[in-house]
Amino acid sequence: YSRDNEGSWFRSLFVHKVDPRTDAHSTLLSKKETSNLYKIQFHNVKPECLDAYNSLTEEVLPNLHSDTDYPCDLVGNWNTWYGEQDQAVHLWRFSGGYPALMDCMNKLKQNKEYLEFRKERSKMLLSRRNQLLLEFSFWNEPLPRVGPNIYELRTYKLKPGTMIEWGNNWARAIKYRQKNQEAVGGFFSQIGELYVVHHLWAYKDLQSREETRNAAWRKRGWDENVYYTVPLVRNMESRIMIPLKISPLQ
Repeated sequence: YSRDNEGSWFRSLFVHKVDPRTDAHSTLLSKKETSNLYKIQFHNVKPECLDAYNSLTEEVLPNLHSDTDYPCDLVGNWNTWYGEQDQAVHLWRFSGGYPALMDCMNKLKQNKEYLEFRKERSKMLLSRRNQLLLEFSFWNEPLPRVGPNIYELRTYKLKPGTMIEWGNNWARAIKYRQKNQEAVGGFFSQIGELYVVHHLWAYKDLQSREETRNAAWRKRGWDENVYYTVPLVRNMESRIMIPLKISPLQ
């Protein structure tokens, strides 16, 4: 062998072997019994326009939610209380996946009320962004609940390639956070910024949040799951949110 060939052979001993996969991460992690697709919207509103924005939103969006011709449902609508200020967050469910999303989008292009709503809304916004999400198989589907509650949206930006490991750890960890029914929903991004996870929690108030989270740390096994997920995270963010009047999650 030449020296170059010998060096290549030596280096090949340390190449990480990857087992072949026949399924995408989204298939392995998401619910099999449903084909729900979620959209989360973040709207940064001009401070002086927030009340007008909320009023306009509460007037128009329930019509889409209740119209059976549109395969979409409101899951939750909030204003951020702690975190990024003057921000609205909306979570939608499309029953039927991507075909339902496209059906809804095509119909909205012909909806004069909605087009006028978007035009008026654009005057009130500084910026907006969205993501398409799937729900983790081990989280409960987010269902309407009575209030009053505050909601925490914890957003984790993971290192690329770590979503399966994250899911495996949280599939075990979630059992420690369900006694008080605080776990609302868990999602991961499909379109938009990738390798992003959103966990949605509900609490009666900030003191209840503190007590519930402290109780989890006293349960054997919770600390171990947290320990293994921390190295997977590039960045994380917490929002405390207050539901709008129209939100099914109150």
